[in-house]
Amino acid sequence: MLEAAVACLAEHGWAGSTVSVVAERAGVSRGAVQHHFPTREDLFTAAVEHVAEERSAELRALPAPRGEGRTHAVVGELVALYTGPLFRAALQLWVAASYEEQLCARVTALEGRIGRETHRMAVELLGADETVPGVREAVQGLLDMARGLGLANLLTDDAPRRERVVAQWARILDDVLGSAP
Repeated sequence: MLEAAVACLAEHGWAGSTVSVVAERAGVSRGAVQHHFPTREDLFTAAVEHVAEERSAELRALPAPRGEGRTHAVVGELVALYTGPLFRAALQLWVAASYEEQLCARVTALEGRIGRETHRMAVELLGADETVPGVREAVQGLLDMARGLGLANLLTDDAPRRERVVAQWARILDDVLGSAP
């Protein structure tokens, strides 16, 4: 159900993603969905959180890249977080939350948790020392840039430009982290 909910959000947006649409896609009854998730907000916030946790687990399971190209590999993986269906679904929740007060607090708290976890994983994967001045800001800049690339990718396939930006950010981070080859 949760993966079906994320897929529906990514494909149909908030307005087109009803409990009935999710139930049909998941191959269950509407009542079965509502048994587990009494409200639409419960369903979609749980869905985005579930898929975000799965993606975080995948990132944690990645072997830490070593040697030349490490930073580029990490930047590429982090950018991939923001160019797939999870980001598209989360974005639909953000937009809906900006108009629906009941949803806003839930989405704000969820995005805060996901953002902190993503930042922590980026620091870990990059082997970054945030006690060094400028490193924390550079890592946060990477995540902000990745989110921007995800937005650019919504309307058109931005892969060629995105790869150039990923390569440049890897060089910038190598300089900031003192790990340039």
